[in-house]
Amino acid sequence: MAAGKTLSDLFEDTLKDIYYAERKILKALPKMKRAAQSEALKAAFEKHRGETQGHVERLQQVFELIGKVARGKTCDAIEGILAEGEEIIDEFKGTVAIDAGLISSAQAVEHYEIARYGTLKRWATELGLDEAATLLDATLQEELQTDTDLTQLAETSVNSAAVA
Repeated sequence: MAAGKTLSDLFEDTLKDIYYAERKILKALPKMKRAAQSEALKAAFEKHRGETQGHVERLQQVFELIGKVARGKTCDAIEGILAEGEEIIDEFKGTVAIDAGLISSAQAVEHYEIARYGTLKRWATELGLDEAATLLDATLQEELQTDTDLTQLAETSVNSAAVA
């Protein structure tokens, strides 16, 4: 067990994890958009790509607030989630089920991000990093809204189209 590790160290380590993840997601979203058939889903992926760029910038601000260089560390969780998304694209591209599969993949990503940002916000508050907590909460709220929007898209059109 490493002696002297604190919540501050864990906060920084988790920031590196989500920074890596956001940058990987930024690269994955255009491919997901290209694979989507529904114009509404294509638009949702495009909108989230813009938001994700903002998430990367907010994380850079948080690193600055704690006096650290913005640097990622390999996030095995996001690697696995994105690999599953790739499998869905490979196996279902061009089928009636592709959009439902893409939404399920995107929501797996969202749920991972929601868990990370919720934790980071709580830790920032505990560490007295109020400005960082505000930045992290802004991203958390966007991730929650994206998840809600994807659910609505699935329930109103995409899932029923996949039954065909």
